[in-house]
Amino acid sequence: MQYLVSVITDSTDLATPDEEAAIDVFNERLQADGHWVFAGGLGGPDTATVIDNRGAEALLTDGPFVESKEFLIGFWILEAADLDVALALAAEGSKACNRKVEVRPFL
Repeated sequence: MQYLVSVITDSTDLATPDEEAAIDVFNERLQADGHWVFAGGLGGPDTATVIDNRGAEALLTDGPFVESKEFLIGFWILEAADLDVALALAAEGSKACNRKVEVRPFL
C-alpha cells in the first residue's frame, strides 16, 4: 500500500542545516528499508498557479488555490504494509523535518 505524507508548515523558511541532515538520514533509512517511493520539496504558495479548465477556456490564476495560514511545503510517497506502519514512519518524518505531517492512503 502506498501513502502520501504531506509536510505542512506556516513559513516559507527553508530547512535548517540540522533539519536537512536529519531528513537525509530519514530518507536513507526509508530507502534501505524498502519504504521509499518518492519525495520532494515544494515552492511556497506564492509560486503556485491554479488552472481551471472546466469552462470554455482555461483560466490561470497566480497564487494558491486557497488562502490559508498553513500550506503544503513537501511530501513523501511511502510504501508501507498498513496504516500503522505508515503512521510510525510519518512520525519519524515529522521529527526529522521538524514540521507537522498529514498521512493519506492512495486509493
